[in-house]
This record gives sequence, C-alpha cells and structure tokens, in this order.
Amino acid sequence: MTINIDRRQLMALGTFGLGALSVPASAALMSAKGFTHGVASGEPSQGSVLLWTRHVGNGDTKLTAEISPNAEFSGAPIAGEVTALADRDHIAKITVQDLDPDSWYFYRFIAPDGSKSQVGRTRTLPEGATAQFNIGVVGCSNLPFGYFNAYAHAAQNSALDLMVHTGDYIYEYPAGTYPSREQAVAGRSVDPISEIVQLADYRLRYAAYRKDPDLQRLHQVLPMIAMWDDHEFANDAYTDGAQNHDASEGDWEVRKRIAERVYREWMPVSDRDYGSPRWSEYQIGDLATLFLTESRISARSKQLDLGEALKGQEDIQKAIANFRDTAWQDPAREMIGGEQQAWLASAMRKSKATGTKWQVWSQQCVMGELQLPQEAANWVAPDAPAYAKQRLAVGALAAKMGLPINFDSWDGYPKARERALKGAQAADADLIVLSGDSHNGWAFNLATEDGQAGVEFGGHSVTSPGLESYLSGATPDVAAKALRETNGQLQWTDTSNRGYMTVALTPEKATSTWHFLDTIRAKSTALRGSASQTVLRGANRLT
Repeated sequence: MTINIDRRQLMALGTFGLGALSVPASAALMSAKGFTHGVASGEPSQGSVLLWTRHVGNGDTKLTAEISPNAEFSGAPIAGEVTALADRDHIAKITVQDLDPDSWYFYRFIAPDGSKSQVGRTRTLPEGATAQFNIGVVGCSNLPFGYFNAYAHAAQNSALDLMVHTGDYIYEYPAGTYPSREQAVAGRSVDPISEIVQLADYRLRYAAYRKDPDLQRLHQVLPMIAMWDDHEFANDAYTDGAQNHDASEGDWEVRKRIAERVYREWMPVSDRDYGSPRWSEYQIGDLATLFLTESRISARSKQLDLGEALKGQEDIQKAIANFRDTAWQDPAREMIGGEQQAWLASAMRKSKATGTKWQVWSQQCVMGELQLPQEAANWVAPDAPAYAKQRLAVGALAAKMGLPINFDSWDGYPKARERALKGAQAADADLIVLSGDSHNGWAFNLATEDGQAGVEFGGHSVTSPGLESYLSGATPDVAAKALRETNGQLQWTDTSNRGYMTVALTPEKATSTWHFLDTIRAKSTALRGSASQTVLRGANRLT
C-alpha cells in the first residue's frame, strides 16, 4: 500500500488542521466533553506507528482510531479501539500495526457521539535500500521566552520525514522565573503559575504548552521520536536529585515518578513500567540506525561544582588542579550508566555488521569538548549581574588549567564520554551524535586518544536563551571565532540565534543545516539565515 501524497491531499490535511487549530485553546480546555490539544504520532517502525490524542469526557471514553492512505479516509480501515482514560488525564494512545514501510498515512480518532479529532499525518520508516532520509531536530522550548516559530517553520518544511526532540519540551519554573517578568513575551503564560511539583502541576504545564498552535501543528504533520532532558523533571536533574529540587518539595523519587508518568501521558511515546530500560533504536532502511538514550534520571552521577570545590581554599590554582586530577577524572562517574552503555555499544556493532551506513545517536547534552576562551572574561557587559561576571572569571581560570565551561554536559563526565566514544570506535561506526540542551548550535569532530570517533551536530533552542545572554560584551562573530580557536574539536558554532536543525542523510554524506528564525518575540516563520556542515561516510570528521 505504498503511496504518494499529492497536492490535493496535502490541502485537505491543511483544511482539517487549520480548522481545528482555529478553535480558541481556552474553549477547548474548558470544554466538558470533546477532543483537546490535537493529535500526535511517534515511534515509527517499518510496519507500525503510535497515535496519540486527548478526549475529555465523563470518565473513560472509548474511541475509534482510523488510519488511511488518503485524507478523505475513503475505504479507511479501522485501526482499532482505544480508551481515553480519566486516570491518565484523558489521554488515548494506540500503536497501529501491519502498515506498509516507507509510506505516508492520515489518521484520526472518532468519539462515540461521532465527533472527530483533527486529522493527523504520519509515516512509517523505509525498509531496504534507502537513498535519502531527512530528520528535523528540535529542543529547549521555554514558552514564556517567545513564540514557537521554529516549530511552525519545521511543520511547513515539506522535506522532513521525522522529528527528533532532544528534550526540555517544557520548563518547570514558576511564572516570573526564567524568564523574568520583564523578559517574558506578553500572552505567553504558563499554567500553573507556581513551580510544578505535584501530578496535577505537571499535567497543567503540558496542557499549557500543548495549547500552542505551532506545537500542535508540528505534532499533527510529522511523527516524533522524543526523550526528556532535565526540565521535564527539574533543572540539572540527576539520579538522586536536581539543582532545582529541595526537601521542601518532597521526595525526589516521588517527583521523578510523577514527571516521567506525565511525560509518557502527554507525549507520543510508549508507556513503560517505571525504571524499565528507556533506550530504543529505529532502523531507517539500510541508511541509518537511530539510537535514543536517556542521560538524566536512570544513571547520571551528580554534577560537579567547581565553585563549591574552591570555597575556603587559599591557593585557588592548586585547588583547581586537585579538582581536575581527582573528582573530574573519576572513572566511577556515570552519564548513561554501564547497562545502557553496553547496549549502545552492542547495538552499534550490530548496525555496522548488517551494512547500515550511518549510526546516529540522539541524546540530550553536548558531547564535544568546550572550554571558555581566555578573552571571554572581558566579554561580560558592564551592567551584567555579579554572578555572570564571577562565572566568566572562574571559567577563564578553569579553562587555563584544562577544565570545561559546563559540568552538566558530557564535559563533566570525561571518562564516561571516553567509554561511549570508544564503543563507537570498536564498532567502526560512522557516528553522528545529535544533541540539545545548550541552546546554541555546534558542530564538533569527536575523538579519543585512539583517533576520530565521529561528529556531533548540536541543535540550538526553539526559544531558550544561549551563551549570548552571558557574552553580551562580544559580538556573535567574535565569540564564535574565539570559541573555535580555543577548542580544537569545535568546527562551527552559532551563539546568537534560535531555531531548529535538519539532518539530511544519504548513503555517502550527512549534512546538518541550522535554520535561524528571524524573531521569537512575535509570530513569524521568516528566516534570517542558515548554516550547514557535512560529514562524508567513512571520514568521521567534518569536511
């Protein structure tokens, strides 16, 4: 049943989608009955895809899911029945089987009273010889900071086959905290206004984000593969805690369970028992294997804090050297953990052995080595807060002694990074790492002492501010040049734009393009520019 979608069908989808999105979100949320928050799909394979919707009724509601090769659903097979469970915040999810590979489909849900959801579009993954596949990469979408114009542009990008979300789909902060009330864009408010801690809080926050029409539209037209980062839980989360969690907010293990539960409710992802393996892989014909790992709550050691290590020390340089040679280099410190690392290494070997061209690893944090340029201490604006000036001054001193900018990234776990990259080298992988979290765009050559290990394409944020908010005393070009000259692995960076990334895979090369939106302070899909980096298969380094 392999099909091509013609212009008439795309126009039909647009009519369905735009009509549904024109309903005021507040009215949809307050409705006592009916579909809210659109539709979504995810986790495609060659013969299956997961479909998602939300239907608020009086208790549980049985829905019919339909999927069809055309937007009119003529002769549409019934995919099956699924229940929107009140106990699951009225979410309904069904994984449809027995689909054809490399095919586009339309889908919808029908309630007992005959009312219908939005019409969604999704696709299955290719099988066998595959000439090209295009992946969109998004992350770090803090709603009050601005409009989700990157989502809107990606939804209009007809070349895309799949979206990957690298995390920070929501942010947990109360209103007025990151962004401040002065920084926030008018009308971009969140529910609840307090920090989210309890079950109802997390559900309300996802509902507030999913009211956004551009996010709804992205989910409506493309399947998504997603994994959380820290803000779906709390800032700088790790296995046993988070920077933004304290005893007054209850037990961390309880908060973790709640956050993961609500993520699985509201996202087009599989339901799994808490604590079960969270990693997965997706085969894109013979072109690529996409590996998805989790690096926050299953195994990550607590982040190191250089500031804490220097407190009370008279000889700062000696203290930094001791920190560098002991705590920072501790091989026991984990990012993804031994079990997940063993799975990833084995899966890469299997992928390579079966003749798959690319091994693409989607994970949350920047992997490339990144130190602060010495001149960065002079880049802070005169009116910058004291903490920003201190952070840059300490960062410059730390860099002078071989320490990184960010201990929450893989730079804070150098031995764990080495283990992961050596696993790729042992598999002879053509490794492409996709990452998010930093809010800026990066392209790295990744290496160990044994040589090249692969490349990294780091995606910039949808709305969250990046390094430019600290380095306000330097122009973006000056900052980018100094960062490249300071860091040998870094081949390209952008520290000033918001947007999204696309990765075009062919058998011989992979090209990442960073799309820069003109603004996030007003609704617009205008681009101010783009940049691209390419890796040739077999090179394991950027051209």
